Amino acid sequence: MPLGWSVPSSAVCTIRSRAAAELRAAPLLHGGTASSRRLQMGRGVCMMSTSWRDKQHPDLVNFIAAFLAANSYRLNFLSISPDFIINNGGLSVAFIFETSWDCENEAAVFSRVNTLKRQFKNLYVVVAVPTVEQIESFNQSYFRYDMELGCPTFVPVNDPEMGFEKMLKIAHARGVCKQQDISSTMKNEREQAVQCMDAFLQVVTSIPGIDNHDANMLAQAIGSIEAIAKAPKSLILESTDLSTDKAETVVRFFRDRQYYLSPKIN
Repeated sequence: MPLGWSVPSSAVCTIRSRAAAELRAAPLLHGGTASSRRLQMGRGVCMMSTSWRDKQHPDLVNFIAAFLAANSYRLNFLSISPDFIINNGGLSVAFIFETSWDCENEAAVFSRVNTLKRQFKNLYVVVAVPTVEQIESFNQSYFRYDMELGCPTFVPVNDPEMGFEKMLKIAHARGVCKQQDISSTMKNEREQAVQCMDAFLQVVTSIPGIDNHDANMLAQAIGSIEAIAKAPKSLILESTDLSTDKAETVVRFFRDRQYYLSPKIN
């Protein structure tokens, strides 16, 4: 998820528990060269898009080939829609891999994401954002294009090499989860998180003039309902795109007893 975001506490717990499960399922030893960093996994297949390959620096492609070979993966170059498809444990995971975030290309990136998420059930978007400016630009673009949290999952990284290691780790973890038949547990956790988010939206959109977009902005920028109730008007204006009138309404709704107990028509 993009750096610097906050979400309702219930969703945070689910995301953290899911990430912890992936870490336990796919330990990674850092340090050394690509050939010496090995994931504890069996054989798999990595399919790289030829069009993606042709746009990259040869050093990155060579790093990926060496890293795959060190971890007993077979590399195939194919004409495919995503940048990568990695199969491990009988499960295929598709990836869009942006090796350096470019705000000038944001429309094409998010259009492609929306197209591919309808074609691939297991899709992740890995984005290298090495600078503070790129992180801020990416976060703003994510909100601007109204992406749904976790659909698909975005993975921001510091550099392309780290990004590919994350991709292989994710694919391995998904394969292990399938083999261990724990995907049903993960599905239940996700459904609970969605239900919690639905309840959150229902509460926040009950505030006069606040729609789903406003509620999502408050969720990502401020956090839980308790945090929003305590947030001053200045923080809401600074962290979201809500108007001054809407920010005042949110503050009054939670702090003015006479206001929130009075009848309202949305």
